[in-house]
Amino acid sequence: MANSKVIEVSAPRGGLAGTIAAIASKSHAHRALICAALSEAPSRVLCSSVSADILATVACLNALGADITAGDGGFEIMPIGDPRPGGAQEPIDLYCGESGTTLRLLLPVVAALGRSANFHRSGRLPQRPLSPLYEELVAQGCMLGDPNAEPLTLAGRLEPGAFQLDGSVSSQFLSGLLLASPLLAGRSELRVTGELESRPYVDLTLDVMRASGIEITSEDGAFCCSEPQAYHAPREVVVEGDWSNAAFWLCSGAISARPVTVTGLDPHSVQGDRALVGILQRFGAAVDCVADAVTVQGGTLKGIEIDVSDTPDLAPALAVVAAAASGLTTITGAARLRLKESDRLAAVADVLGRLGVQVEEVEDGLTIQGGRRLHGAVVDAWGDHRIAMMAAIAAPLCDGSVAITGAEAVNKSYPQFFEDLRALGGLVSEEKG
Repeated sequence: MANSKVIEVSAPRGGLAGTIAAIASKSHAHRALICAALSEAPSRVLCSSVSADILATVACLNALGADITAGDGGFEIMPIGDPRPGGAQEPIDLYCGESGTTLRLLLPVVAALGRSANFHRSGRLPQRPLSPLYEELVAQGCMLGDPNAEPLTLAGRLEPGAFQLDGSVSSQFLSGLLLASPLLAGRSELRVTGELESRPYVDLTLDVMRASGIEITSEDGAFCCSEPQAYHAPREVVVEGDWSNAAFWLCSGAISARPVTVTGLDPHSVQGDRALVGILQRFGAAVDCVADAVTVQGGTLKGIEIDVSDTPDLAPALAVVAAAASGLTTITGAARLRLKESDRLAAVADVLGRLGVQVEEVEDGLTIQGGRRLHGAVVDAWGDHRIAMMAAIAAPLCDGSVAITGAEAVNKSYPQFFEDLRALGGLVSEEKG
């Protein structure tokens, strides 16, 4: 791709080592910012780092009438105010960028506010699924344009009632409806059919809403909001450290002879990706958790079976550990990864295959035969932040450097990734492709 950034990565003998502070969880930040913007009083969201996805949510909330400004270490939030405008209004332009979280959380919220809007989407986002959320919004009073057209148009007002979602597509659909439900004019019931995958992300949504004074009950297997409720976000919220992106450093420790430590991780977080600790221990890595610091160092790694149904974002980083482990590793429960910024299963298989890993795609996952030394190569990030980071942390396994085309994809969630890689001893050089 023209003007694509090419970053070449290699690692010192023995792999990466050192200590890195976790960046802010964008999953937590999205939800905290939305709840604060819907509240009745000003508040502050302390966020130690920002990314393109977080800034997309900020921009959309500001377009809706909030006044969110970046300050020292976070955001100052003046809420949207009266969410129910009178009279006809022109549609608002909401620019989501490539952030699926921004789109999926805000689409029901904007519908509940009764605001007409044009949702502008970039990259692969227009091709990512909106069903069954799309159909539920239409059934409850909204008018939505062609989901494949750009921009996606919204008009009408979301009405309360009974909603039903297939839980296997995206937990963000449920999270968006949960965030919208207190804004509706009456009781709403949200029922999930099938297996709810990525349940920890729904738990995170409920946790942030609870802290903002919203009560969602569970009745007969459904989530219920019995009446309209007002958001009252705490005066100050501290965004947690991000387990999802910390996983790349912790997995790099698992394949290193020296320890890698990530600080600022809440061991009691509802973030599902903290399950990484147990998975790395099953591989045979040495893991030590003290207060908010997690330290990982390599051991005798052996292949294992991993179900990532609740933690799909861990798959790329874990695939690198699997490449280093002797024997066969199978990753299952990952079919939804085909619907991310890239077909993430195909992308993982392509990148690791170019480095010499024996890897095979299956319908819902990967099989990886690990344990042999790899070679350097030129690989493509597939426009996907997690694929770019995966390629970078695979460098210690390779004889020769790994050149990553499209490395700027990390800006979506972790703009300072390559700076932190250098801090851990990675050798990083940059050129324009």
